[in-house]
Amino acid sequence: MIGLEIAENGLWTVTINRPDKANSLTGAMLTELAEIAERAQDARGLILTGSGKVFSAGADLDEARAGLATSPVWERLSNALAAVPCLKVAALNGTLAGGANGMALACDMRIAVPSAKFFYPVMKLGYLPQPSDAKRLAALIGPARTKMVLAAGQKITAQEAYDYGLVDRIVEPEVLMETAQDLLAHSLEAKPEIATGILEMCR
Repeated sequence: MIGLEIAENGLWTVTINRPDKANSLTGAMLTELAEIAERAQDARGLILTGSGKVFSAGADLDEARAGLATSPVWERLSNALAAVPCLKVAALNGTLAGGANGMALACDMRIAVPSAKFFYPVMKLGYLPQPSDAKRLAALIGPARTKMVLAAGQKITAQEAYDYGLVDRIVEPEVLMETAQDLLAHSLEAKPEIATGILEMCR
């Protein structure tokens, strides 16, 4: 349920592929995503996306109730993605809910379709968010807006996410992947040490 394509130019494309369940994430899927991120040290660029019209509805509800909602695998995944040394683009084909936001926050850039919405209903469900999610979200949109999303449970639109600085571009679905590839083209053509060095300077 996780697709991986590795192109000759070093571009890794990772796709969450469970559209019949709104790309909700099982423990096995999260582990596979983390393992891919941990293997991606030689990637020259990475795109993270989903299939269908939802990026991810977050944790599979049955597994969340059985303990997945508080599993350390969420932090393992987001930290592994953040540590991948190449430029990473989250190509958000639709709405993100709950812990799925952590993957997008761990990427360097986020582009979204106009219909995408962002929300994190942790308080209503009785769980705390992952610590790195709150920190990365606050770094992008500020503490007050982070509290609005996490503590007040507000759902924000793609346009609001763009206005806040959470999303870097809003594009139509038919050009989402093309735009993601264009954003990575310059980095893919550069010498790896130069591309990595620039990213280190921006952290």
